[in-house]
Amino acid sequence: MNICIIGSGYVGLVTGSCLADSGNNVICLDIDQSKIADLKEGKVGIYEPGLSSVVERNIMSNRLQFTTDYKSAIESSEIIFLAVSTPPNNDGSANLEYIKSASTELSKYINSYKLIVTKSTVPVGTTHLVKDLISGNTDQEFDVASNPEFLKEGSALNDFMYPDRIVVGVESAKAEKKLKELYEPFIRKEFRLVVVDIKSSELSKYASNAMLATRISFINEIANLCEKVGADIESVRKIMSEDKRIGRHFIFPGLGYGGSCFPKDVKSLIDIGKQNSAKMELCSAVDNVNANQRINFFKKIEHYFGDLKNKKFALWGLSFKPNTDDIREAPSIDIARFLLGAGAKLVAHDPVAAKNFSNLFSDSITFSNDNYIILQDCDALIINTEWSEYKQPDFSRIKNLMKSPVIFDGRNLYNKQKMKDIGFYYSNIGFQPENEQF
Repeated sequence: MNICIIGSGYVGLVTGSCLADSGNNVICLDIDQSKIADLKEGKVGIYEPGLSSVVERNIMSNRLQFTTDYKSAIESSEIIFLAVSTPPNNDGSANLEYIKSASTELSKYINSYKLIVTKSTVPVGTTHLVKDLISGNTDQEFDVASNPEFLKEGSALNDFMYPDRIVVGVESAKAEKKLKELYEPFIRKEFRLVVVDIKSSELSKYASNAMLATRISFINEIANLCEKVGADIESVRKIMSEDKRIGRHFIFPGLGYGGSCFPKDVKSLIDIGKQNSAKMELCSAVDNVNANQRINFFKKIEHYFGDLKNKKFALWGLSFKPNTDDIREAPSIDIARFLLGAGAKLVAHDPVAAKNFSNLFSDSITFSNDNYIILQDCDALIINTEWSEYKQPDFSRIKNLMKSPVIFDGRNLYNKQKMKDIGFYYSNIGFQPENEQF
């Protein structure tokens, strides 16, 4: 099939490269000339395991092209995916400026039947808005459909190639047939294609992310209660996870969720409810718990030290999760801002996200490629992201480098009894050292 992907960011590039890898001819279209110039040379610009090699392979095979030319891209494609950004407005609602602009522009070049598919996460009714915008500019036959992405940063290629489910929202048999044909290579082993109406498809992405965010906020609230009553969050979590109705996924306590999806989608779902006179009380609580989780963690540090002025802290991990350089809504940003605001000095390490973080904090934080070097003369180590290389460190080396053996672990990487036995003050989520409740 001949496919156009409008938007060459994370979702668009992963979608385009994976569809090209299954034999389709794909044109990735973007208005950012600098980004397109880099992509033509195989420079991806984002960190996603395996993505660079897939992009390079399909460029070499002439199945994947990049352009800023709407006319040639639209005219030569039969399926057009809208994968542009839908960033949140200040009130939490989704900004549809890029969706509207792309829809209006592509409508100028429809020269035959086209299937226009919203891939971006969009509020209910957006796909029909796209339909109305295009209808006003063309007499050519076209269909619209919704096909939300369910990609996890750090495992996006595997998620696309071996999906849990593929959701398509359609309103014509012709659109359904085309999308089934397109996705047939990805569902041969097990039928995972779910065909629904367009509005249900649009809402399914928000509902899925809000449920996962709810699990994260729930376990964090239980962890905070464990600290108050003296219970062990690990024991509680394990008991919960053995219940097959609950399972093991997304019930690990920590600093809360971040990234490009969960924070934005929860807020957007709250706004969708507001626009439709449906008060989203649970989603609002999930959002509040998540925001407070970073504050609670900072208060632990503040409680231990009292005055933080001129105290030196090492940060391990800056991305919102491991295996990505994405720092959008990362807990580390809030922790760093709280500490700097209190007069502390910060040094930091992250395997891939340091550059993005430095763009936010300029000269306020010192960065290093060595996670041990930054520990020299530090008053405490603060862990924000559960990168694999942090999971079994050399504790003797850590202890010798630091001014004092103190660790605040926002990801519960270590055994609290072991840390106590080797002489560390160790505070994590759901556990406070003896006599340290506050």
